[in-house]
Amino acid sequence: MSLLNSILIGLKDVWAHKLRSLLTMLGIILGVASLVGMAAIVKGMENGMKENMITMGGADKVIVQEQDVPPEQEHLADEATGRTMKDVEALRESAPLFRLVSPKMEPFDDAVISRGEKRIRSPECIGVWPSALEMNSHTIGHGRMFNDVDDENARAVCVIGTGIRDALFGSPEEVGHEIIPIGETVRIEGQPFTVIGMFTHYESESERREREQAKSRTRAAETGPARARGWGRGGGANWAFWRKNNTVYIPLNTMWVRFGSSSNTNGIPDPRLEDVELKVADLEQMEAALQQARNVLMITHNGIEDFNFRTRENELENIAKQIRNARLSGGIIAAIALLVGGIGIMNIMLASINERIREIGICKAIGASGVAIFSQILTEGIVIAIVGALLGLVASYGLVNLIAFLSPTQNTPVITPLPMIVSMLFSAATGVIAGLYPAFKAARLDPIQALRYE
Repeated sequence: MSLLNSILIGLKDVWAHKLRSLLTMLGIILGVASLVGMAAIVKGMENGMKENMITMGGADKVIVQEQDVPPEQEHLADEATGRTMKDVEALRESAPLFRLVSPKMEPFDDAVISRGEKRIRSPECIGVWPSALEMNSHTIGHGRMFNDVDDENARAVCVIGTGIRDALFGSPEEVGHEIIPIGETVRIEGQPFTVIGMFTHYESESERREREQAKSRTRAAETGPARARGWGRGGGANWAFWRKNNTVYIPLNTMWVRFGSSSNTNGIPDPRLEDVELKVADLEQMEAALQQARNVLMITHNGIEDFNFRTRENELENIAKQIRNARLSGGIIAAIALLVGGIGIMNIMLASINERIREIGICKAIGASGVAIFSQILTEGIVIAIVGALLGLVASYGLVNLIAFLSPTQNTPVITPLPMIVSMLFSAATGVIAGLYPAFKAARLDPIQALRYE
């Protein structure tokens, strides 16, 4: 009997017992759907994490953070100066493995930005140098970034994100057109500042698609013969993009002159910086660059190690670890479902053999070999597994679309070919393993005994 005939007979048997076959394949369907769905969720998480990292400055960014002095230097804790402009100048002069150095001063957690009666709290109202534009991957959409002259003269100017613009001046959706507030005055912690620039609007790829779909639905509702039904899916906005859209940059010297004393009870401006951000010239020399920066800072800090470095490499390692754990969990869940599916296939194949004992006896009596019977039963088991896998792929698309509707936009699941191929191969292997014992049992039936069976 040819392989094609065996497959056709297997398909006919599946079709002849539709409900029984569907229940048999349920484990395979759930296993495949869970494997593909979990892989899609993990891929969406991975894309979102990496997109956030790139948005906040890229893999070549290093942050000099404050830390407690080590135990052996606790007696010097009162002499620790923290990060200051002395560190910045020393790094610029003596750490050539870094191509960019950017100080950051943030004397308040959430600064109040206001215009008339409208108020908003900015999570990222900071004093910076113009180099912060490149350091944090910002792009000016309108107006300009302040320059070294603005910083030197401590001018009361600022550059704002579109989230600040929307809250204080109105969003394009509210007013029907884009407002460009260049030259307008806003108040930062009660002090007037002139807006000289506005960043471009930042959004993730999934948020962009969502916005375009919403526009399409709006156009369909306005131009179609009937009102379009449906709505955009909800979900929290991407944190990194939201933060960038609600950023306010003012010159570092302006921040120090106007707000440096706000966190100091004696009224003297605080010379310490919130962070010092660096960009390495070559990612391949990251370790050498960090050692170079450590050597410089140990000198400026008089040998007191009250600082450490946060790199994107650490974040990449954390992302990889989270992805591995998620894939392992999803793989275990899928394997259990496929195991249950395999047991179901074996059970139904054994029941099918008991129903077809006389048929098998007749086949052997007219010349069918044990190998032919074995191949036929095994093929039927594989056919059931493969059909179940195909139905599982269809179910996985529905599952992923449901998750995409309910999940935050930055975690939009992404179906990739590899999990689909792996799930099909695992399903076929499950069919082979589950069909072996029934096939052996059928092949070893004695034809005389089988013909006597009623």
